[in-house]
Amino acid sequence: MNEMFDRASVLPVILALAVALIVSFALTPAVKWLAVKIGAVDVPKDKRRMHDHPIPRLGGLAIFISFVIAVLLFADVDRPLRGILLGSCIIVAVGIVDDSHPLGAGIKFILQIVAALIAVWHGVLIEMIANPLPFGETYWDFGIMAVPITVTWIVAVTNSVNLIDGLDGLADGVSTIAALTMLIIALLMRDMEMAVLCAALAGGCIGFIPYNRNPAKIFMGDTGATFLGFVLATVSVTGLFKLYAVISFVVPFIIMGFPIFDTVSAFTRRILKGQNPMKADRSHTHHKLIDMGMNQKQAVATLYMVATLLGLCAVMIVVSGYVKVILSIAALVGTAYTVARIVRYPHDHHKQDVPAEESPEEKKED
Repeated sequence: MNEMFDRASVLPVILALAVALIVSFALTPAVKWLAVKIGAVDVPKDKRRMHDHPIPRLGGLAIFISFVIAVLLFADVDRPLRGILLGSCIIVAVGIVDDSHPLGAGIKFILQIVAALIAVWHGVLIEMIANPLPFGETYWDFGIMAVPITVTWIVAVTNSVNLIDGLDGLADGVSTIAALTMLIIALLMRDMEMAVLCAALAGGCIGFIPYNRNPAKIFMGDTGATFLGFVLATVSVTGLFKLYAVISFVVPFIIMGFPIFDTVSAFTRRILKGQNPMKADRSHTHHKLIDMGMNQKQAVATLYMVATLLGLCAVMIVVSGYVKVILSIAALVGTAYTVARIVRYPHDHHKQDVPAEESPEEKKED
C-alpha cells in the first residue's frame, strides 16, 4: 500500500490537480470578459429563466485550458492521449461557436462523431470486456464492432453530461465527483497516467465551481459540458474498460450513472408520448426536484449525493470481493428506486421557473 502512494509516483498527480485548479480559477474572469466580447451570453428572454440579467456562458474554456496545461506538464503524452487532446480541441471549438451562435443539433452530432473517431484512431478503443455470464468465453472480444461501440459510448456520455447542465453548478459538480472517483480507482490500480488525467480534470472543475455555483456568475455552456463529457468518456475507455476482471466492465456505467439515467429516461418518456426526443421539456431529474419544491441549492446537493453514492459503489466493486459487490448492488437499487420516484413525480406540480442555466435543448428553441 505504501509503495502505491510513494511520494515520487503520486507527486505528479497532486501537482496536476493543483495546477489545473489554480489556472482554472485564475483564468475564469478573463474567459468571462471574452464571452461578453464575442456575444456568448445567456440573455433571459422569458419567465422560464430564474436569472434576471445576462450571464456569460463560455466558462468551459477555462476548464479546458487548465486541463491541457496540467496534462502537458505532468502526463506522458502517448498516442491515445494525443487522440483525446485532439478530439477535445474539436469538441471545444464547436462549443465556443455554439455558445456564441447556436448550431444545429445535426451539425454538432456529426462533429462529435468526428472527434470520437479521432480518439479511436489514436487507440482509444473498447476492444473487449469480461464475460459476466457463468458460461462461454472468459472475455467478449468486440473485433470490428469495437469502433462503433466505442464511438457510441463517447458520443452518448458527451451528450449526457451536456443535458444535465440545467442548474448552477450541477454538471460541473457531477463531473468533479466522476473525475475524483476515477482518480481514486486509478490510484488503487496503480495507473498513474490515468490518475494524472483525472486529477487535471478534477482540478479544472474545482477551480471553476466558485464562479458557477448558485447564484452563477458564469455558465460553462456547451463548451464546458461537452468537453467534460468527452474527456470522462475517453479516459474511462483508456483506463476503466481495460479492467478485464468480471463485473468491472460496469464500473464506467456506474460512475456516469446519473447523467446516463437522466438522459435515457427523458428520451424514453418523450418517445413514448410521441414527441421529438430532442424537444425541450421539464422531464429531466433536476426539473422534477425543482417541481417538488426544492430550490436550486437543495436540488444540486441532492444530485451530488446521488453521484457520490454511485462513485462509492464503483470504488467498492473495483477493490474487492463479492460481499462488497452485493452491498454495492443493494445501494444502487436503493438509489435507482429513489431517483425513479423522483422521475415519476408529476412535473406539472408546483410549477416554477426553469432553473438558472439554460439547457442546450432550450437554447435551440430560442
